[in-house]
Amino acid sequence: MTLPPWDYLFLAFNNSNFPDLFTATWVSALALLVILAVLYNMRTRALHRHPPFLEMWEWIWWAGLITFSLILVESLFVFDLFLVLLTEVIGLAALVWIRFIRFPPMLEAYQARLARERYFTKQKFSDPEATIKRRGSASRRTQRRRR
Repeated sequence: MTLPPWDYLFLAFNNSNFPDLFTATWVSALALLVILAVLYNMRTRALHRHPPFLEMWEWIWWAGLITFSLILVESLFVFDLFLVLLTEVIGLAALVWIRFIRFPPMLEAYQARLARERYFTKQKFSDPEATIKRRGSASRRTQRRRR
């Protein structure tokens, strides 16, 4: 290090200025983008009947796609280091906020609703007679026979 730390923020983010960070950054961004695409496809197929979970994965997908694609673009077009760091911090903070702050109350309410529905369904069909379809009363049957 020959410059003060704050001067490195305004250097171009390339392999000659940051040999230890450059390759690791763009390779990890590409790997995380591929992993995110695979996870998104797997989870949305598995949870297709649960709208709050689908919505959460949709948010995670778009936040991750924007963050990791921006890091790749900034590495390719040699942006300054502070822009790359800013993108990483904001993008990862958005992903953490989505997963751990925004959606847990919604998912908890949804799971409580599912539990309530299971309980009432179980209670409704616990009596064997509840599943048998009832016919009309005997008086209606005798009136039909008379006609």
